[in-house]
Amino acid sequence: MRPWRRLFALFAVVAILGNASTAFAQLYPTRPITIVVPFPAGGATSALARILAEHMRTTLGQPLIIENVSGAGGTLGISRVARAAPDGYTLSIGQPTSHVAGSTILPVQYDVLNDFEPVARVADTPVWVVSRSDLPAKDLKELVAWIKAHPGKASEATIGPGSFSHLFGLYLQISTGAQFQFVPYRGGAPVMQDLVAGHVDFTSDMAANSLPLVQSGQIKALAVLSKRRWFAAPDVPTADEVGMPGFYISLWHGIWARKGTARSIVAKINDALVAALADPVVQQRFAEQGQEIPPRDQQTPEALGEFHKAEIEKWLPIIRAADIKLD
Repeated sequence: MRPWRRLFALFAVVAILGNASTAFAQLYPTRPITIVVPFPAGGATSALARILAEHMRTTLGQPLIIENVSGAGGTLGISRVARAAPDGYTLSIGQPTSHVAGSTILPVQYDVLNDFEPVARVADTPVWVVSRSDLPAKDLKELVAWIKAHPGKASEATIGPGSFSHLFGLYLQISTGAQFQFVPYRGGAPVMQDLVAGHVDFTSDMAANSLPLVQSGQIKALAVLSKRRWFAAPDVPTADEVGMPGFYISLWHGIWARKGTARSIVAKINDALVAALADPVVQQRFAEQGQEIPPRDQQTPEALGEFHKAEIEKWLPIIRAADIKLD
């Protein structure tokens, strides 16, 4: 075959494949979609995924299957999506532990920023600082003063290295110079048990988790780490209000697809997520869990990409300075 004919044939094949890819994207979805949750069933991330999936199945016309792949700080679940085909049928939902800290403190075979396509940020719930009920401090600023008055003796409970509670403690030490001990636990339940019993002094927690204990007086809430007070506990001040400006941490959630997924497919998934987040029933169910829905302009793929990058840039130096590593 003459060279020009080979070239023409190559162009024809490329055109056919391109048309096929476009047609495939237009037909999407034609089979069930899996959302991989990188944590055990029963937690906040699983609950959010299930609420969204129930609404999205109507919009997309296909079932959405929730697959819990837990372990290694969420990195096992993310690895599952990293190995999937870039066709929009395997999605990842996650939060700071899985999509910021996990890949920094553990050896992984993916790049959490460059190997995934952001789809949408779907929820935020504030983190707050809580203490044993008899701790003398009444707010976050007084907590710092109390810690400094007892150097090396105060204790913060964490859900292990690299957890958001651990990152909060590191951030508190770097920002204020206060020094205290970290006491790692295997989960949130034993943290709260020991905090109620007075065996540890304080921790940071997803506000919705520990609200009942605060309401019953078994522990104290010292500050909400957000720009405004939390709707479910309006009497608890923000860090800004007690004289510690800029102290913001939230347990946000986002959804990603595999890198290389067609833009039109990402757009369809995003449309389905936006529709779900606008539904009053979904909004009510989120509110019951203490979850806040990001503003509409923060629900785009571009907004999640920028937000995710900023979170990594914020926490990566802190993680590296602390030399957090897990084998």
